[in-house]
Amino acid sequence: MNSEAVAKHIAQWMTDYLKSSGTKGFVVGISGGVDSAVSSALAAITGAPTLCVTLPIHQATAHIERAEEHINMLKKRYVNISSAQADLTDAYDTFAASFPAAQLKGVTPGTVAMAGANARARLRMTALYYLAGLHNLLVVGTGNKIE
Repeated sequence: MNSEAVAKHIAQWMTDYLKSSGTKGFVVGISGGVDSAVSSALAAITGAPTLCVTLPIHQATAHIERAEEHINMLKKRYVNISSAQADLTDAYDTFAASFPAAQLKGVTPGTVAMAGANARARLRMTALYYLAGLHNLLVVGTGNKIE
């Protein structure tokens, strides 16, 4: 089976799942990486309404630009694509600052970095589920190699 046939097969499975769920479309967080690009393209192929969302948290400008380029490419190819952005940097900073400094005592910088990466991913996912609830959409989850 070639890659186009695989993509159509997966998109059909997604369409069937969408119909059985009673929801009207998909929401996908777009990071600028490969996982979210593939997931959003598969959602787009279904023809169902697909909301592509960028949710930067202390994100490099290049990543945000790459995410926006991908969304714009999808919008040119598919009529079912819409987009939104919510900068979650302030929300994350407030969350991280709510823990007393004593919580970091003896914790290695690598551990702090990993905990922060996981917390940022969870905050983004919470935002996607919020949008999904507001608009009766299914969240299309994507993997992340650093989690």
